[in-house]
Amino acid sequence: MPEILVRLDVLILLSLVLYLMVLAGWRFIEVRRQRVLTAEPPHPVLTSDNANIAASPSCVRILAFSSSGCHQCHRLQTPALQRVLEARGPAVTVVEVDALSSPELTQHYQVLTVPTTVVLNATGRAHAVNYGFTNTQRLLEQVDEAQKQFM
Repeated sequence: MPEILVRLDVLILLSLVLYLMVLAGWRFIEVRRQRVLTAEPPHPVLTSDNANIAASPSCVRILAFSSSGCHQCHRLQTPALQRVLEARGPAVTVVEVDALSSPELTQHYQVLTVPTTVVLNATGRAHAVNYGFTNTQRLLEQVDEAQKQFM
């Protein structure tokens, strides 16, 4: 019987450590996300492929951080972004950003992984940050929220 109690204690201890690690990870990501959402927009010179991220004051922009070797970026995120563009037309602009060749933007927007999408409102301020794949519905909701801020 005591051997079962020792095993149970070890299992409980391991579960607690795992829970605390997951909790710390969530907190880490949330702190990074809040830094982006409260930061000033970067200087207009910080661009990707000469596409000014502060180009149009009347539309919402989505910065789509990816890399050439990211299969999830190209197979999942790109089609989702295309559906957003089809649904919202000229009210939305997507700026593709190669995370590896744009270290200033990657650092400014606290990119932890690719794909990462950052929804910018009409003033160029970050409205939402999504680490990992984000589906079309969630992006559409974020775009609509960003547009409502300036109506």
